[in-house]
Amino acid sequence: MGAAVSLGERLRRWHPRTPSLPQDLADLVRADDPEWFARELAIAVAPPWWFWRLLLRRFSWLVAVFGRVEVTGGIPEELRGGPLLLAANHIGDFDPFVVAVALARLGVAPRIMTTGGILAAPVAGPLLERTGAIRVERGTELARHAVRVTEVALVHGGHVVAYPEGRVGLAPDLWPERGRTGMARLALGLRVPVIPVSQWGAHEVLQYGNDWGKLRTAARAVLRRPALRVHVGPPVALDDLRMGRVGDANRARYRIAAAITRGLGPLRTREMDRPAFIDPTRPVTAVAAYPGGVVPEDIP
Repeated sequence: MGAAVSLGERLRRWHPRTPSLPQDLADLVRADDPEWFARELAIAVAPPWWFWRLLLRRFSWLVAVFGRVEVTGGIPEELRGGPLLLAANHIGDFDPFVVAVALARLGVAPRIMTTGGILAAPVAGPLLERTGAIRVERGTELARHAVRVTEVALVHGGHVVAYPEGRVGLAPDLWPERGRTGMARLALGLRVPVIPVSQWGAHEVLQYGNDWGKLRTAARAVLRRPALRVHVGPPVALDDLRMGRVGDANRARYRIAAAITRGLGPLRTREMDRPAFIDPTRPVTAVAAYPGGVVPEDIP
């Protein structure tokens, strides 16, 4: 019994080997910071993990088990070296896997912003962290750590996938919400290109509610194999905006939402008014930035 407990404890504490943290970044870590902060800084500085690249290259077919991955658009060759902020709409728990596979096909090994609860899970959490996933503790004082890790990753040429909405979208028609200004401020402050990533279909694989229904929708997806569509659009025009100038962060977030929405329209085809797949566990408590996917021509 004691040996079993000891093994379980070892599994809960296990982490892949972490790269060394440069001294200039080690000086940023304070005694009261969470223990994972130094690890994430070290991972953010290092090149993408070889094992992560291997998974994306050799095992992306696992995502295709649940649907047909279709990728359109691309990333300009001159931007692939990074840094890049990849702004994606968030439609369900499965879409980070679809987006990662799509970006890998375009030659990018992404670092994905992920909720802290997932990264706290034994074994799977440490593996995700080592791939470069950035922990986001929304609504807590620890949220600032995600900003710092993201800044470090971008300064060192990282390709960071972030969700401007800050959560799975809850608009009734599943068009993207206007999002928050966090990504806009990062882009303006660091002068990093923002690439819109529009995606559709992943919401059919895992339902919103965290119950046994997730297994049911996953099994149904294996049989039905819905289209998992991802479109990577051209960089969002932000050159005329400046960090700290009144209203510019707000203008930037609306432009980012507009770019994602425009790219999403062709992916939805006959689902422009409402999704064909209705998830009864998903709340509908938000409003889309551009209801119906209609984006005005005169976005400021």
